[in-house]
Amino acid sequence: MSLSPRRAPRRIPLVRLMLAASVAAILSPAVLAAPAASCSGKAPSGELKAERIAAITPSRGEPGLYEGAVWMNGALYFSDFSFSQGFPSRVRKYTPGGDVTTAIEDAGSNGLAVDTAGKLVAATHKYKALSRYDLADGKRTSVASQFQGQVFNSPNDIAIAADGTIYFTDPDYQKAAAPGGQPVTGIYRVGADGAVTLVDGSRKNPNGIALSLDGKTLYVNASDGAVRAYPIKNGVPQAGRDLIKGIENGDGMTLDCHGNLYVTEHAPKRVRVFSPQGRELATIRVDANVTNVAFGGTDGKTLYITGAGAVWQLPLEVTGLPY
Repeated sequence: MSLSPRRAPRRIPLVRLMLAASVAAILSPAVLAAPAASCSGKAPSGELKAERIAAITPSRGEPGLYEGAVWMNGALYFSDFSFSQGFPSRVRKYTPGGDVTTAIEDAGSNGLAVDTAGKLVAATHKYKALSRYDLADGKRTSVASQFQGQVFNSPNDIAIAADGTIYFTDPDYQKAAAPGGQPVTGIYRVGADGAVTLVDGSRKNPNGIALSLDGKTLYVNASDGAVRAYPIKNGVPQAGRDLIKGIENGDGMTLDCHGNLYVTEHAPKRVRVFSPQGRELATIRVDANVTNVAFGGTDGKTLYITGAGAVWQLPLEVTGLPY
């Protein structure tokens, strides 16, 4: 979800979109990216270019990033934070064809997702915790605030399973937002019972995170340049293997309904698309650094990309996950 002051690395209140082998998408109404109940259309191929959304312009005078795109309730929500002291962040809302408004003024957020109850879940560096927000009144509750008696570094990106299990990355990009932190930059699991466990503490600055459509594989990229696949057995991630190597400044990720991975690469200003086997299918280019990506729109086939002072959109032929 966010990097250092040159980049920020995340999604929606997802009951998690599960597409069975055949292609059926099962999401709660709050998370539904499209009304269609099945997977349709071809994944992108070759070279493509996304266009800036003119209505979305910087809301701050200082440098910063847009992050954590998530499509829910007919609108795109994203974090808007700056690199000034404390990395202040607000959650903004964009309704296609309409206005851009502020949904939560002082969220302190980076990556976003939506849980099975339709609530916004945020990786909040301000609180060094995983938080849940009620969009009706902006009220925040804590989902996970500590591991082994210490706060996290700067929670970054989120993936939520169908059973409510939450996975998130915890690099140190916004660690200076508040005191304290962990001895490692880690990948964590928060069980339905609230118990927090460390999935992997061996990787430097893990960032983008996503779940396979069947919920059996956790994908995570990090500053080591790899997208690593962690098989999940009995609800517990096992030792991972590198599925894709050579990722440059990897950030947020999402999947389409065929299970293809869309990986943002911050400094290269692009999103690369890979098959579930790791074969490169397409490259989507933009004109500034990128942070995250999500599917949305009325038909669920618009790809939204967040980045440095801009949000881009690209109509595609395929539906995908809302964060």
